[in-house]
Amino acid sequence: MSDTSDTFYAVMRRQGITRRSFLKYCSLTASAMALGPAFTGQIAHAMETKPRTPVLWLHGLECTCCSESFIRSAHPLAKDVVLSMLSLDYDDTLMAAAGHQAEAALENTIKKYKGRYILAVEGNPPLNEDGMFCIVGGKPFVEQLRYAAKDAAAVIAWGSCASNGCVQAAKPNPTRATPIHKVITDKPIIKVPGCPPIAEVMTGVITYMLTFDKLPELDAQGRPKMFYGQRIHDKCYRRAHFDAGQFVEHWDDAGARQGYCLYKVGCKGPTTYNACSTVRWNDGTSYPIQSGHGCLGCSEENFWDKGSFYDRVTGLNVFGVESNADTVGLAAAGAVGAAIAAHAAASALKKPEKTL
Repeated sequence: MSDTSDTFYAVMRRQGITRRSFLKYCSLTASAMALGPAFTGQIAHAMETKPRTPVLWLHGLECTCCSESFIRSAHPLAKDVVLSMLSLDYDDTLMAAAGHQAEAALENTIKKYKGRYILAVEGNPPLNEDGMFCIVGGKPFVEQLRYAAKDAAAVIAWGSCASNGCVQAAKPNPTRATPIHKVITDKPIIKVPGCPPIAEVMTGVITYMLTFDKLPELDAQGRPKMFYGQRIHDKCYRRAHFDAGQFVEHWDDAGARQGYCLYKVGCKGPTTYNACSTVRWNDGTSYPIQSGHGCLGCSEENFWDKGSFYDRVTGLNVFGVESNADTVGLAAAGAVGAAIAAHAAASALKKPEKTL
């Protein structure tokens, strides 16, 4: 078990990190969390003075894609988060211990840091047949989840499995796989959905909590607004083609080869709130739409049960250009131009809507 009396800064100095590199790290961390330059000093002060926080990371029904995403974070590096920023006292996927030693680490952390540790949960508990579809340490996972959550300060739901059930909870859901907020009802829960979430979104959320000792501002679904406050559609680089009525009609048609909008072949960007089009994946290299495939909407509830991933979104409750996206095409370029003008005028007069 790590020594949580150490501060993040003390651990970094022991690793040979210079003061200048530390401040650069704080600046990059602020940027990754969409915070202004003024927050760099606050982050530095917190990391110089605040002891590291114990974290327990549990695994239920899942494919481990959230862990796979997390360890590929670039800003900050996952190794800095795991070895320096927090005290990861239990994670049966990443820890060296196994069996009775691993379960002893879980028990010791819960007792020693009662009310002070963060519980991170990847995957969800199946409730059918008394939870016997997922066994951890010889007991149903749902029992481990309730036990570990009882004395936690807060809970993070990693990925769509923990946040909304994901594929395990898709109809007919024979195991009764259940999102953790329906099992843990007396603790604050931060949902970080996605299948998986972006690595920097995961490290950004936990860095914010460890640095400021509070939860990030959440939307109506319990997701951090700093990463889930805008639609993918709003910052998509193909948005100009959408507004101009230039769509991919069939896979590998002329429009696809020219990078036109993927809306008509099923892209869920207009109804999906996530940071894919801004933070992107693999150290900011790309994201599904940039790679030529439409958004699946994996950060939204019940995305597995909303029909084919390749059926276009219909019935958008929007105005201007977006209201006629299902009918507009290249042959209606003149009408599209008029719609764009109307869209701009309406945008200037319309009061900002409350972010979901």
